[in-house]
Parts: sequence; C-alpha cells; structure tokens
Amino acid sequence: MLFSEILGQEHIKKHLVKSVELGRIPHAQLFVGPEGSGTLPMAIAYAQYILCSNTNGENNSGNEACNIKFKTFSHPDLHFAFPVTTNDKVKKHPVSSHFLEEWRQLLDQQPYGNLFDWYQLLGVDNKQGQIGVDEAHDIVKALSLKSYEGGYKVMLIWMAEKMNIASANKLLKLIEEPPEKTIFILIAEDEEQIIGTIRSRCQALHFPPLAEADIAKGLMKQYDLEESVAAKIAHQANGNYNKACDLVYQDSEDLQFEEWFVYWVRSAFKARGNKSAIHDLISWSEEIAKTGRETQKQFLHFCIVFFRQALLLNYGAEDLIYLETKSKDFKLEKFAPFVHEGNILEISEELQNAIYHIERNGNSKIILTDLSIKLTRLLHKKSQTLA
Repeated sequence: MLFSEILGQEHIKKHLVKSVELGRIPHAQLFVGPEGSGTLPMAIAYAQYILCSNTNGENNSGNEACNIKFKTFSHPDLHFAFPVTTNDKVKKHPVSSHFLEEWRQLLDQQPYGNLFDWYQLLGVDNKQGQIGVDEAHDIVKALSLKSYEGGYKVMLIWMAEKMNIASANKLLKLIEEPPEKTIFILIAEDEEQIIGTIRSRCQALHFPPLAEADIAKGLMKQYDLEESVAAKIAHQANGNYNKACDLVYQDSEDLQFEEWFVYWVRSAFKARGNKSAIHDLISWSEEIAKTGRETQKQFLHFCIVFFRQALLLNYGAEDLIYLETKSKDFKLEKFAPFVHEGNILEISEELQNAIYHIERNGNSKIILTDLSIKLTRLLHKKSQTLA
C-alpha cells in the first residue's frame, strides 16, 4: 500500500518515514484514531516501508518483489491479528489465520472499513468478536520463528481494544521485550479500553479525523465525482472516509438508522399518557432486538450523534451541523428545541449505558424497552433556561 494512496495525515506520514530513515523504529506502537481516519492503511503502508527497505518516503523504491507481495497483503513477515468469532466456516477456537481470505478481501475493498463492516463480511452480525487467548498463543508462536526474508517481522493487531484480559496478559511480556527486529503495531479507536499495562509499553500516535478537503479529494479520485458533490458528501462524513464511501452509494446504514430513530422519538413523544404509543415503543424495541448486537450498538452511537447535532442547532451553532436528514416529514430544525441543557446529559448517559449492557450480552429487548421509557420522560423535560 502506497503512502500516496492514504488520504491526508501528512504529518504522520513524515514522522513514520523519518523514524525508519533514522533507524529509530519503536518496537511497540499504538495507532489511535476514530473510524475512517486511516489508521489501518497507514499501518500497512508503514510496515511495507520497513519490510521492503523502501526509501524517499514512498513504497516503490526498494525491493520490488517485496512490494508486489504487499499488493495482495501476503508478505510472509507481515502478520495480522483481529477480532474473530465462530461462524458457519469455523465452529470452535476461531483465530485470525482461519479468516485471512476474508480479511484480505476487506483490505482490498474497504481499507477504511470498521468493525461493523468486518462482522458483516464474516456473517456474524449477531455475535461479538474478540482477540482471545488462542490468538495470543498463535502470535507468540509466529513471532518466535525467524523472519522469512531475514529482516524485520511486523505484527499488526487491528481493534486492539478487543483483546480480552487473558490475551493481553499473555502478550504483555512479548510486547515489552519482543525478539530482535520484531515490531508490534496496535490499532485502536478507543485506547482507554486497552489495559494500562499494554498501553504503557507502546508509543502512541494519535490520528485526527480527516479534513473535508482530503475526503473530497479521495472521493473525486476513487468515484470520479464532481467537486461540488464530493464536497457535500465530505461535509456529511464528519472526518470519516468509510462513511463518505457509504454515502456515495447511498449504502450507509445511517439511512436505516434514521428511519428507526424518527419512529422511536415520535413514539416516545406520544407515549406520555398514551397506552397505544407505549405498545409502539415495545414493538420497536422487539424489532431492533432482532438485529445483531453490533448493529444495535452502531444504531445507539448514531442516536448519540443525532441528539448532539440537534443540541448544536438548538444553540445556534449551524457551522458545526453536518447531519442531513433524509426523511421528508422530519426536520432537524423542528426537533432541535426538544434537546437542550436540561436533558442532553441524561439522554447521552442512558444511551451510553445501553451500549455498555448490550456489549456485555444483556437482554437487548429489555435494555431497549427500558431506554425507550426513559426517553419519553427526558424528551418532555423542560429547558432550565425556560423554567
């Protein structure tokens, strides 16, 4: 993967290239950034720069045979670990090596993809993957061997926050004192979920969300869009290139999420003293509970963003609004006055709590029903400035 193919993040590219040129490559690094910011493709390009002895800041001037192997993500000294779970293909003890074909497909088609995209590709949307102790055992075994080409070995761990405690503890010593010429690159969206003993042994590199201009440039190049169309999509993407790509095809899950959200808040408004609306909320909870847990979590994150955008609009921060509703009979301007300083903190907290409990395999129907009933009270709460 060429550095030139990665959108924006020029200061990070220069930092990584310089570290290689000066021979100061940290043995354990943590790339932290929000979804769609390019942490994964940047890590692969960095690994290619190291393993193929490339120079001059690009991945096409060193070992040509080595660079060709990276085009199919099949270099023998580049190792991957990522969250997995059982599916129709693997019934027990799932590890990353069982899913390399699907992983290379994701890297080829959606290098900026998220965990939701990965689970859909595996067909396990109703399960939650992890990087477990079996994976840690495979990592230790792979890195104990000599490199195939006599140089560095790179272990790239994607969504490192999905490492469970047993796995993290097994890898702790190896990350602290790896074999010679062995590099760990951990990639995460939320570094706080990685245990402190792992974090403290890694040199962290933080990726900001992508600039709108960089996203627009990428869309024009990849999809041959007009500049005005690309700029509009880039604004809606809010620094997330993965979301921008979904919006190009109108394939974003946000379209379905908005439909669920509109029905939910309307039912919540009506539910005060209205039995039929309560039944609507219960039916809604049952419907959402039938989807996969990752879908439920994605939807609740969408709700948090929607409420925050409404709050910003309510307080006149139009420049920060990027959300554009697709429902013809639902306007963000009309909804915004109901989200204010008197209820936004509680709404956000309840949504975060619901995500927490769903992630820990709580009963989705009960969690969502409880959340819905609380929302009926919170949406009717008066603003303190008007009280």
